[in-house]
Amino acid sequence: MPDVLLLTLLVAAVAIGWWLGRRERRGNSDSAPPTLLSRDYFVGLNYLLNEQPDRAIETFVSALEVNSETIDTHITLGNLFRTRGEADRAVKIHQNLLARPTLTAAQSDQVQLELSRDFLNLGLLDRAERLLQQVIRETSRDEVRHAAKRLLADLFDREGEWQAAIEVAHPTLTRQHDDIRRAAAHWLCELADQERQSASPGLARKHLRQALSIDPQCVRVNLLLAAMAQDTGHYRDAIRFLMRIPDQDLEFIPTLLEPLRHAYQLLDDEEGLVARLEGLLERGHFTSLIILLAETQRRRLGIQVAIELVSEQLNRAPSLGALDYLLDLYRHQQHERGDPDSRILLLKHHTHTLLEVRPRHRCGRCGFAGAPLHWQCPRCRSWGTTRPITGIEGE
Repeated sequence: MPDVLLLTLLVAAVAIGWWLGRRERRGNSDSAPPTLLSRDYFVGLNYLLNEQPDRAIETFVSALEVNSETIDTHITLGNLFRTRGEADRAVKIHQNLLARPTLTAAQSDQVQLELSRDFLNLGLLDRAERLLQQVIRETSRDEVRHAAKRLLADLFDREGEWQAAIEVAHPTLTRQHDDIRRAAAHWLCELADQERQSASPGLARKHLRQALSIDPQCVRVNLLLAAMAQDTGHYRDAIRFLMRIPDQDLEFIPTLLEPLRHAYQLLDDEEGLVARLEGLLERGHFTSLIILLAETQRRRLGIQVAIELVSEQLNRAPSLGALDYLLDLYRHQQHERGDPDSRILLLKHHTHTLLEVRPRHRCGRCGFAGAPLHWQCPRCRSWGTTRPITGIEGE
């Protein structure tokens, strides 16, 4: 079982702590009564060998005397409980340590951080927040203050307190950690989106400018600016904001296509859309881009032009989605000629079925995949790590 190796290591740590504690007592008094720790140690070991890890840990915790030499072992035991999903037991261990008057300042800081993690794990966010605020105020160690701020920013993130999270993280954490920098830009985008919904465009633009200053690669900022420009009928401005996205991240070209098409449609400028799409196609072969360009050309110049365009692009870069669309074009062409071919319909059915089960976006950190674009991954809660899936089976 996976816990046995870890617990074996803990037993070694317990044994060392017991030996040190016994040696210290022996040095202080040769007449001290014999310790019971050796008996408890072997009882715990027996539980461990009989695959009863919970009872083994309980025995070791109760047997191990708390002193300056065993603090780290107690902290490790508490963390083990938390990782096993028993954060309430971790809280008891860490609170017991915190009550010890013999803790050094460094040990007290470490225990308080671990206790904060316990509270976060249990969802006791108010208690975690109070403890972290206290650590930030009182510690004299920069690394501890830094760690506490990271935990506090994560807490505010969980609560959706975007402004509070930014105040904690910026500028210290955003300058040192890429993940915090990305998160801070998205927190500002969340604020901007709320202000957009409440008809406060000035505040929204202010937050979006700040987001870009923190993370110039934040694609979401330009998507929001484009949406706000469309809200007020400034369609050329919307296009300008959207065309910044390929310079930020080429892989997000599929994401900008629908708002781009909508802006040109409202301008009644199909020719301009074609020119823009052809320019994007020179920068990357994306299935959704090929399909949008082909569909636009089909309306303008006919179905045969669309077929030739998609066929040419398939020769350059294979794509299941483009093949599915090409079969659809052939099917419509045959229908117009009054000469349907059941084989085309069968192939279309198979490609469509394959595409239906394919996700469209995937988190680059944990691999979570799904149809919608989540700016914050639902599984690992990372901001800005989910991207469109491109390639042969992408989009």
